[in-house]
Amino acid sequence: MVIAVPRENCPGECRVALVPSFVETLIGSGHAVTIEKGAGLASGYPDEQYIEKGARVIADRRELVQAADVLFLVTGPGAGREDGGLDINWLHAGQLLIGFLNPLVAVETVKELAGLGVTALALELIPRISRAQSMDALSSMTNLAGYKAVVLAADALPKIFPLMMTAAGSLAPARVFVIGAGVAGLQACATAKRMGALVKAYDVRPEVREQVESVGAAFVEIDLPADETQDGNGYATTRDETFYARQREEMARVVAESDVVIATAGIPGKRAPTLITEDMVHAMKPRSVIVDVVAEMGGNCALTQPGKTIVVHGVTIMGPVNLPSTLAFHASQLLARNITSLFDYLTDDDGLLNLNLTDQITGETLVCHQGELVSPRVRQAAGLGPGGLPRAN
Repeated sequence: MVIAVPRENCPGECRVALVPSFVETLIGSGHAVTIEKGAGLASGYPDEQYIEKGARVIADRRELVQAADVLFLVTGPGAGREDGGLDINWLHAGQLLIGFLNPLVAVETVKELAGLGVTALALELIPRISRAQSMDALSSMTNLAGYKAVVLAADALPKIFPLMMTAAGSLAPARVFVIGAGVAGLQACATAKRMGALVKAYDVRPEVREQVESVGAAFVEIDLPADETQDGNGYATTRDETFYARQREEMARVVAESDVVIATAGIPGKRAPTLITEDMVHAMKPRSVIVDVVAEMGGNCALTQPGKTIVVHGVTIMGPVNLPSTLAFHASQLLARNITSLFDYLTDDDGLLNLNLTDQITGETLVCHQGELVSPRVRQAAGLGPGGLPRAN
């Protein structure tokens, strides 16, 4: 099969879906690899490195896409289409597409893909199970986001993170509060702790306490109902507004005493819950910092503006978007590993596509196939009834 890797054209996207070190492996499995000219340049991988590994570099984007059997993408068609994203009309029946598709939100786009006869797999839908860990691109990227959020906070805070004893006196360590103890939150805790801060973390799922403490943070206890706090894929579930109101009330004290708040609480396909109100921001110390990692999902802070840094009541509120792209060299390495692992899982020993539609990984990740929208989660988001794949096991 011919595997093509287009250059990512969405604004601010610097990652590439395949790095040179994986080209030889794919070619060794019987595939041809084509790369759009300059596809890896923004992430630190020039064309020459791909050519050395056996890839063919093509300048004509449309030719590259239309000649491909398989497309490896960071962001799929429909993501910033008006800004130069991949033209969905270049795709054709029988092609296999793997990338971040935002399928629970961009429902009309995945319907178009189904109508074209494209087989598409969304990296966001990889189940969080042990045998899918090497394919879990969402965890790979949020891990980097958690790290970068702390770096941004440390740069914006007019204090140092660690305790420091000098001839001029002692400097107290910064207090960091992390909201959400998923992959991003745990990495934020670990990074802030390594930098010397006093770190506390909270998550609606009490079962993650041990994970929080294992990275050196103190778990904040809030007396709230704990039933159904986590879905089958390990993500926090949506709760009603009464629950969130009580949660905000209990969290206000911890937020007020913190120098830095890293907010990471997001639910895939849903708007992020508002956990930090304007009153809570007002109660924080001047020059404190909030980094809202889920700004693209609406933000955990009521005042967050995606893509902007603002100062309200003397508090710096940062709403960064696409943080993994700011670490494009390593983000691309991780993403390439995730995508090639998934692709290898979907192919047989001869390198031919072999979709086991009853397999859990394939069944949950596959969005559309043979002209039909098949993902149960995406069908639900689209307002469609049951249908599509046999029951995954």
